[in-house]
Amino acid sequence: MSLFHALFLGILQGLTEFLPVSSSGHLAIAQHYLPGFQQPGVLFDVMLHVGTMFAVILYFRREILLLALSPFRSGAEARLYRRLLALLILGSVPTAVIGLTFKDFFVSMFDRIPAVAAMLVVTGLLLFLSERLRRDGRREEQLTWSDALLVGIAQGCAVMPGISRSGATISTLLIKGVEGETAARFSFLLALPAVFGAALLSLRDVSLVAATEIPAYCLGTAAAFGIGFFSIHFLLGVIRRRRLTGFAVYCWLVGGAFLAAAAL
Repeated sequence: MSLFHALFLGILQGLTEFLPVSSSGHLAIAQHYLPGFQQPGVLFDVMLHVGTMFAVILYFRREILLLALSPFRSGAEARLYRRLLALLILGSVPTAVIGLTFKDFFVSMFDRIPAVAAMLVVTGLLLFLSERLRRDGRREEQLTWSDALLVGIAQGCAVMPGISRSGATISTLLIKGVEGETAARFSFLLALPAVFGAALLSLRDVSLVAATEIPAYCLGTAAAFGIGFFSIHFLLGVIRRRRLTGFAVYCWLVGGAFLAAAAL
């Protein structure tokens, strides 16, 4: 894998991890069609997600600190963050169960471009419905156990390439009547345990990476981190302006184009 390929894929990951268009779907399609690209293995994709995970940690550093300290503090704010922490833990359970149970199946889908394209069309439908059915109102203190479980299931299903993790989780919360920015923040924070767990599971593959490949891995991860940080800010603005429909149309166009190409 060349440095150019690593940089390109890192930028693509940073743009599409938080924008609701499926980073895994875009990576699968790009890696399939990039001239001269040789698949380095799942570890590289995981490292790109680690880059965007650190973007979330930096952007939401205040919220993450309050979550970490909430079990050791008292007061109304600490109670709110303790409850939010419990909801994040609860939401991570179905994600872990789905991800571990169907891991091999989901990984095999990365080579099936028509299936990835079809899932992009599904992502577009989710985004379209969320804008039509959203009922803004509930904030962090009004999130429920059912919210956490449903969004955890949505995140677990988004391991499938082509289903946007942020799109699926944010759409689920919007349809359930959660306020847009609250839905986005909860979605981003819920991603952290999932990405951290995937990174831990991939540590056994580190020894398989050739020394000559390490600069490419580092460059891709750094690019995903930098671009991802600004993508978070951009998406929060989009959600405030209620403009997710544009992403739905984009997913339909890209998914439809690659379905058509596969049929030829």
